[in-house]
Amino acid sequence: MNKNTILSLLFLFLFLSCSKDNNSTSLVLPTIVTTPISEISFTTALCGGNITNDGGATITARGICWSATPNPTLTNNHTMDGNGTGMFASNLTGLLENTVYYVRAYATNSKGTAYGNEISFPTSETMYFPPNDGSTTWTTKSISDLGWNQSAVQPLLDYLELKHSKSFIILVNGRIVMENYFNGHAATTLWQWNSAGKTLTSTITGIAQQEGFININNKVSDYLGTGWTSAPLIKENLITCKNLLSMNSGLDDTLGDDVSPSNLQYIADAGTRWAYHNAYVKLQDVVTSATGQTWNTYFNTKLRDKIGMSTTGLWYNATGTNFGLRIYFSNTRSMARFGLLALNKGKWNSDVVLNEAYFNQATNTSQNINLGYGYLWWLNGKANYHLPQSQLQFNGSIISSGPNDMFMALGKDDQKIYVIPSKKMVVIRMGDAADSSNLALSSFDETLWTKISALYQ
Repeated sequence: MNKNTILSLLFLFLFLSCSKDNNSTSLVLPTIVTTPISEISFTTALCGGNITNDGGATITARGICWSATPNPTLTNNHTMDGNGTGMFASNLTGLLENTVYYVRAYATNSKGTAYGNEISFPTSETMYFPPNDGSTTWTTKSISDLGWNQSAVQPLLDYLELKHSKSFIILVNGRIVMENYFNGHAATTLWQWNSAGKTLTSTITGIAQQEGFININNKVSDYLGTGWTSAPLIKENLITCKNLLSMNSGLDDTLGDDVSPSNLQYIADAGTRWAYHNAYVKLQDVVTSATGQTWNTYFNTKLRDKIGMSTTGLWYNATGTNFGLRIYFSNTRSMARFGLLALNKGKWNSDVVLNEAYFNQATNTSQNINLGYGYLWWLNGKANYHLPQSQLQFNGSIISSGPNDMFMALGKDDQKIYVIPSKKMVVIRMGDAADSSNLALSSFDETLWTKISALYQ
């Protein structure tokens, strides 16, 4: 082999060696981004990543790392979601409820493993239902656990006491966050729901329908016979059970609380006029007639006992009257149990007390006159509303300081059940009138919600 050949081979060797070194040093880690978390439940979540650059070598592994501590790596929990660049999704399973997790997407090539940006998220908390065994057991959750503002608690309590409250409860996911009693009231003391109890009648009506005893689209006289009002027969037969639920029966609301036939007089065709009227109580007679059971018996077996409301609760005819207007009395926790049932759209644990289809109808606008009214439930966040004893239309939300998705059971002298689905929250207030005399709605609601919202804002 001559000298020139040897030099040529040496040059080629050096060239190939340098090329190999240059290729090796040109490799870099992949470029990857962690995509947002979605579909979060108690124990699962959906995440993913986007590999925009392979770093000069094939992506051999990719997925999501997660941990309850920051900066998770492959030494922690991780998924394996194939190879290659582009978008990918990962299902995270086996998570613990009510826990904050940290996630990062990863991608591996021959250079090593790269991690994307870190995202944290909390898993959901299961809904809690207190036992129905008559015990006082009820799981609690502290203000600090929720990350709420502790300094807002005392101003709220001071206001409640100043405004003649007797009891106050806040539930979040069914757990008691606040429970306070004032002015000699106790946890076992009974107090009247007043018109907040209309929602009990709405619920029982729905239960009777789901059991096939009634149809709310049928006229009331199908169950009570004709002559239950003083309206002309042709007008009386226009009134359906749904009209009573929606407060648009067309009966005269200016004649007082008496619901005897002589006091239920025609003023407009059913469905054409909204007016807050105690004629709704005739639904209790409808249920009694259709089921063949007394109101108390049907209520107790189908609602009270199903959700563990205290057996000391009772219905009574309004003082000094004999016209059938029944008002419910209970302790505050029984009212909170009913609010929790409403928060869960008629379900108590796995038991469907009231079907969701009816419940959704009950807690959405029931007619086109008062948008802020369902089936005996008040609805916040609508474009307009009417007030009791008024034909005026007011624009805007009923309680502007309260959440828009809130629906409410409201009674005279400021008996309140507020249900807020977006916050998984129920608020109860019982007591005397905050001011000299309050009907179902008052300025008290507005100020109270300013102070409640200060807890979590």
